[in-house]
Amino acid sequence: MPAFKTLDDLNGIAGKRVLVRVDLNVPVKDGKVTDATRIERVAPTILELSKKGAKVILLAHFGRPKDGPSPDLSLSLIAADVAKVLGKPVATATDSIGDAASAAVAKLQDGDILLLENTRFHKAEEKNDAEHTKALAANGDIYVNDAFSAAHRAHSSTEGLAHLLPAYAGRTMQAELEALEKGLGEPVRPVVAIVGGAKVSSKIDLLMNLVKKVDALVIGGGMANTFIAARGTNVGKSLCEHDLAETAKQIMIEAASAGCAIILPEDGVVAREFKAGAANETVAIEAIPADAMVLDVGPKSVEAVKAWIDRAQTLVWNGPLGAFEIEPFDKATVAAAQYAAERTKAGKLTSVAGGGDTVSALNHAGVADDFSYVSTAGGAFLEWMEGKVLPGVAVLKGK
Repeated sequence: MPAFKTLDDLNGIAGKRVLVRVDLNVPVKDGKVTDATRIERVAPTILELSKKGAKVILLAHFGRPKDGPSPDLSLSLIAADVAKVLGKPVATATDSIGDAASAAVAKLQDGDILLLENTRFHKAEEKNDAEHTKALAANGDIYVNDAFSAAHRAHSSTEGLAHLLPAYAGRTMQAELEALEKGLGEPVRPVVAIVGGAKVSSKIDLLMNLVKKVDALVIGGGMANTFIAARGTNVGKSLCEHDLAETAKQIMIEAASAGCAIILPEDGVVAREFKAGAANETVAIEAIPADAMVLDVGPKSVEAVKAWIDRAQTLVWNGPLGAFEIEPFDKATVAAAQYAAERTKAGKLTSVAGGGDTVSALNHAGVADDFSYVSTAGGAFLEWMEGKVLPGVAVLKGK
């Protein structure tokens, strides 16, 4: 049983005003939504509540307004897209609190859906101001949080409301938390983590936390160069944070102490220029030419990663193994991702992945739908992997 209440615990809600925090911070270009994934993910919660007769009132932020209301960051711009995904009309309000919000709520019939205005048009939202939170709560009888992606923020609509109204996790939040519990909370061992990306500096907390929780940590991407250099190997002109050599050494010491194997590349694909189709060669990691840069891990390294995936019962993935955005330096990431997907589909692996570049990489490999769970949460997913408390989650468990 989850340590928080879900929609399964919510009965007799016909006619009730349900405030639902969702993530509708979707990309928009030339006035059109270019990726409706986040809308699609919260649709099941919205439609389930609507079908049960609740008056569904959506709370969401959009962009980063600096000085109050801004026409180009109004949620009214995406209301039609939300309605299209839901297959139901969606009313809008010109504010998230006050007379405009309460008047719009008063017009709702059972099962209706209302999208309040951008919560961040009020600076008090991000301050989790008590009076502002009360103003939001005035329009609801029940609070449902379905925005894991904003759960690392202690804002009025993500954390404060759970203290004032009966609080529940929506279906997306529930799925995310259950998947993450399988990933690092109470995983089936052995657990292998793959962490890639450009820089160690952006993932120090993540790496320090993982070495204490997983059985093996595969390090790829540009950050692997920092570890390789810390061992005394010349990495040529590769992206490398030489000033973090001591940090890399400390992470390896912590891993050894915790019994976590650190898996670094054995070979690399090197080139003299960073562009698609650049002339390249595969070399042993100890033989990187002084005038070249490593842009992907090599075939021996990929086979080593596959061998660790074979041993694993649980895989947690954050970050690509190479510069997957340009060919041919996407091969290692694609090969490893496809292999993890095969093991997952065969029922031999629980695979949990997340982070912006990771989602893009898995989509590029054509396997995002084949992993056990792929989080689109970005910052919240990263903070969870770092072992940090997420306010929007903690308050639900406290209920």
